Amino acid sequence: MGVALAVAPVVLVTLLIGVRGVAAMRTTSDFLVASRRISPLVNSAAVSGEYLSAASFLGIAGLVVKDGIGALWYPVGFTAGYIAMLVLVAAPMRRSGALTVPDFAEARLNSPALRRLAAVVVLVIGTIYVVPQFRTAGLVLAAVGGTPYWVGVVVAGAAVSVTLALGGMRAATYVQAFQFVLKLLLFLVPAIWLVLQAGAVNRTDALNPVEFTHFARETPVRFEVDVTMEIREPTPVRRNGVVETLPPGEFTARSQDEVRFATGAAVPAVRGGAALGGPDWRRPLLDLGDQGYPLLGTWAVLVATMLGTMGLPHVLMRFHTSPDGRAARRTAAITVALLGVFYLFPGVYGVLGRVLVPGLYLSGATDTVVVALPYQVDSGWAGGLFTALLTAGAFAAFLATSLGLLLVMSGAIAHDLVPGELRRLRIAVFGVAGVMVLLALRSAELDAGVLVTWGFTVAASTFCPLLVLGIWWPRLTATGGIAGVLTGLVASSGSILFALAGPPLRGWVAILVQQPAPWSVPLAFGAMALVSLRGRPPAWSTAAMLRLHLDEPRLTGPRDRSSTVRRLTRLLSR
Repeated sequence: MGVALAVAPVVLVTLLIGVRGVAAMRTTSDFLVASRRISPLVNSAAVSGEYLSAASFLGIAGLVVKDGIGALWYPVGFTAGYIAMLVLVAAPMRRSGALTVPDFAEARLNSPALRRLAAVVVLVIGTIYVVPQFRTAGLVLAAVGGTPYWVGVVVAGAAVSVTLALGGMRAATYVQAFQFVLKLLLFLVPAIWLVLQAGAVNRTDALNPVEFTHFARETPVRFEVDVTMEIREPTPVRRNGVVETLPPGEFTARSQDEVRFATGAAVPAVRGGAALGGPDWRRPLLDLGDQGYPLLGTWAVLVATMLGTMGLPHVLMRFHTSPDGRAARRTAAITVALLGVFYLFPGVYGVLGRVLVPGLYLSGATDTVVVALPYQVDSGWAGGLFTALLTAGAFAAFLATSLGLLLVMSGAIAHDLVPGELRRLRIAVFGVAGVMVLLALRSAELDAGVLVTWGFTVAASTFCPLLVLGIWWPRLTATGGIAGVLTGLVASSGSILFALAGPPLRGWVAILVQQPAPWSVPLAFGAMALVSLRGRPPAWSTAAMLRLHLDEPRLTGPRDRSSTVRRLTRLLSR
């Protein structure tokens, strides 16, 4: 009941803001970019709310529990990406006058084919990114509210689609700004309370972790997904109410199994995970899949998250809502500060989760560690209150990110692939939401952090080269743009599909297949540049570049404008 009371206001406020947006939405521009009238402060709060997804609110802490403190490189990459976006992309994107990323591609290179290809890439990135939002909503409600997994998935999908269909970008902006403030408060306050309540002994254990080899007390573990473990010695357990002894060897716990481990029982090793508290867990690098190349794994994640941020279509569309290029640049700068504050705290939840709820390491439900912690510290009313507050904040994270993603996906369909009026955009929202819900219902066993990183990888391999070269290199051609985007899309998505369905790999090859950004991004840049050099840019390419780089507020008169144009023309002709 407490969880329902916490989630219901978040969903209700989301819907009410959507209803208020109906009166202000009359055109496609209203629906997609809120008529370009959003102030930098509101916009930066909305960007932060949209960007802080399930992977940030829950996933990073879960990765710390599962993979160790090296997982804190994820927020480093997420935040650094905005600095790169501030310097290279934000203002020129706004000056382009485009409504979507495919719009920008056609406006810069006059290629309808590139526009359609970019729309397909938007759908690929959006699918990889939305599914973990809905998936984690289902897992969180199941973990703290006891509801079936599908309930949270359907509730999140319905709330997001109705809000967007009613209010479009304007509703999404104010919902996301409100939800960022809510998430920040509901993340920081419980973290401080947990540190104060956990006690000196637990804080000492967190700072000097001991390897988690035996259960200190009888520990029930409920498995939400199938998990394969390595039993090191005969282990007596009570599985689904039946007492049995697990022999040494591999043991697979099925979804919905409940296994009670006795006091002193040996902790099984989870396949592909770092031992909790062991030397690998404490190492400040990412050893992806325990492959033995932590430095390579760390660089792979940093390349994907930093460069991928510049290519996320739902974040890029947010800059089109700014009044001008200077406002877009200011929005990006404020966003860096807001994200920096938020990302101070996922590590707190992660290290406390390792000490207080190590059973999540076995169940595969480490994404729920944030909402599982309060009851471990206080089983009374205070623990229930903070569990409810964190659940509300987590649901706000799912809704805020899903709003932006569904918006760009419906825009890719009803504005770029099959252009239509406002009615078609609204229909597309419901269609996309329905498909994402169906996919999320089959994705409970996938890791939210890994899925989101894959979304960043595809964005880094496709839109990052297109935007960086399209904004800063006048010799880019339409053929080169198509070649580079297609190369990056095939390389990154093909590698991800192989990681999901192909045979298991080991060593550095496994890392570069699971996280292909270190080679797929240079490959896309190289293909785009080489093909462009074989052709000749059109005569109007210089004028298109000038439009991206002229700073509107500074052009106060004809003399200022003409001198700026002359300087930029000389620069671009070199």
